Amino acid sequence: MQQRVIAVVVAAGGGSRAGGDVPKQYRPVAGRPMLAHAVAAFARHPAIDAVILVVPPGDEARAAALAGPVDRTIAGGATRRESSAAGVAAAEALGATAVLIHDAARPFPPADVIAAVVAALAHAEGAMPALAVADTLAQGRDGMLGDVTPRDGLFRVQTPQGFRLAAIRDAHARWNPAEEATDDAQMVRRLGGRVALVQGSAMLDKVTYPQDFAAAEARVQYEYRTATGFDVHRLEPGEELWLGGVRIDHSHGLSGHSDADVGLHALTDALLGTVAAGDIGQHFPPSDPQWRGAESGQFLRHALSLVRAAGGEVTFADLTLICEAPKIGPHRDAIRERVAELLDLPPTRVSLKATTTERLGFTGRGEGIAAQAAATVRLPLRIDA
Repeated sequence: MQQRVIAVVVAAGGGSRAGGDVPKQYRPVAGRPMLAHAVAAFARHPAIDAVILVVPPGDEARAAALAGPVDRTIAGGATRRESSAAGVAAAEALGATAVLIHDAARPFPPADVIAAVVAALAHAEGAMPALAVADTLAQGRDGMLGDVTPRDGLFRVQTPQGFRLAAIRDAHARWNPAEEATDDAQMVRRLGGRVALVQGSAMLDKVTYPQDFAAAEARVQYEYRTATGFDVHRLEPGEELWLGGVRIDHSHGLSGHSDADVGLHALTDALLGTVAAGDIGQHFPPSDPQWRGAESGQFLRHALSLVRAAGGEVTFADLTLICEAPKIGPHRDAIRERVAELLDLPPTRVSLKATTTERLGFTGRGEGIAAQAAATVRLPLRIDA
């Protein structure tokens, strides 16, 4: 029978020890909700056939919207064991032959660890990543040092923990509900199953306390990307003139399918370029009547949403308007402030310049206005690669 491996990401806890007003699984790490990182790592792994997300009862819609590509979002139980059991049952309903159970509080499961856990199920009922204990361990009482405990053979247990479906299903079915299990691997082992150890990773350290968020951020490497955009529109009498989201009184306005804001169109293309998301015409085709006369700020906000969906953050935007008239100087501050507002940036991170073409070409003849833009974003590197 062909193996079907389903990942169960458990995010059903309250996360009270992490502090804050929002459960820790929804708090941002590296620009995305913490649970979204774990979901994405499993969703794109070639060994994983489906992803199930287990969340607090009543949170299904919110979690599904934040998590990204999940196949099912279900409600968990009052304890982690009950939430895990719900995930196993959902995985069985989706035809799983093996299940990987992972804590959402470990947001960065590396691809090689996932692969090693799945591979180990060929010769054991269960498998889990673990790190050998490197520190000296000692007992203590009343604040005083006691005997040293030998660390040979001691490991720090991590997730994802993988199991053949029958083994983990039977372990939950036979478990005494009066006893709380520390993790799924101990349940399977207690009932006679063999659980293999595979090499763990520091990337799997758990986020539990407020200071752990800073440590998780520190484990992420970032890259900076800069992309450019260019646009041009014809000037026509009787049209409104919009530049950089600001309406400017002028004898002519720009002609186009939307409000023809050449500055925001160039910025939109620049943002789309940073995440290789095509150009403005692909997202808002001129042939589509719904965009006739549309306000171009929504195009820029859409591009910003795609950057954020990739875990990115816009750090700087630069816009150059090319025209003989109108004069841009009197409107410079208003345009900068409007662009900054649309990008959720302070105005100090938005640059606006204006130039002419010395009366050469179509802009020099006053036939149209051109704009070129550049945008810089910060993106987390693929941390599961």
